[in-house]
Amino acid sequence: MSVRTEVWPADDPAAIGRAAEVLRRGGLVAFPTETVYGLGADALDAAAVRRIFAAKGRPADNPLIVHVAAPEQARALARAVPPAAETLMSLWPGPLTLVLPRATVVPDVTTAGQDTVAVRIPKHPAALALMRACGRPVAAPSANRSGRPSPTTAEHVRADLDGVVDVILDGGPCAVGLESTVVDVTRATPMVLRAGGLSLEALRAVVGAVDVLSGQDHEAMSRSPGLRHRHYAPRARVVLVAPGQAAARGGESVAVMSQSPRPPGFVGRWRLMPADLEGYAQALFGALRELDAPGVETIVVETVPEVGLGRAIADRLRRAAEG
Repeated sequence: MSVRTEVWPADDPAAIGRAAEVLRRGGLVAFPTETVYGLGADALDAAAVRRIFAAKGRPADNPLIVHVAAPEQARALARAVPPAAETLMSLWPGPLTLVLPRATVVPDVTTAGQDTVAVRIPKHPAALALMRACGRPVAAPSANRSGRPSPTTAEHVRADLDGVVDVILDGGPCAVGLESTVVDVTRATPMVLRAGGLSLEALRAVVGAVDVLSGQDHEAMSRSPGLRHRHYAPRARVVLVAPGQAAARGGESVAVMSQSPRPPGFVGRWRLMPADLEGYAQALFGALRELDAPGVETIVVETVPEVGLGRAIADRLRRAAEG
């Protein structure tokens, strides 16, 4: 059923209050975070959460991240809070999601039937204001059609979800541009399930030893969104090449993402990406959407070093290419 999607300014307290009321009534609100825009519903209202899956076309076995405004709200969603989780909560608010043992108050649909729940506190002031005004935990995956590049502006959200989401809070471009890092703290040693906006180095500086998911550990993968299904992919085919190799791939139906300037005589579209990894991450999904234009059949992307934030960038590029 189509709805009339409203777009309200995220820096307007009155708009935040009205959006919170929409959530309390079981509606859907897209809102900015520091990572990407989220598509929110009351995490404890099973019917509202099902609207998220329907709006996105999201597979039912893909769990959602629950957003809260304070650590005590996260603790209320968990059966227990391991010591490592308490330590890592010092990094909140920010682009970090913790996978905790699930309390019975959280419905199965929110966790895709898992005995764990993924929780984070976003850093964006509008997101925090919305959580506080709502007074409820908010389940919120990225506010895009399932499989598409994640949205980092309100315009991206509207392009994918106009007519299916009740409200879009426009807070401008997202500062980080990549989804949160997901860490499973139910294990003896915390494990990064999904690389994201908080680096492995930053985690280890706070908590010490941290493992990283490797191979096809399906049980571990099932606890995190974004790992088992097609993700981050434009409609055009994405091809990854080494730095400096894109210039040889030109053509009328080709677009390129590179940190190097467009070479003389290159035929096709060329998107110059920021040289620094923070800027690259912020621009990544917008660039994929921009280049995914009529007539473009292939997007050639030069890879980035897999250090720091580069690990998360490389992960998203690989998944886009697989898609």
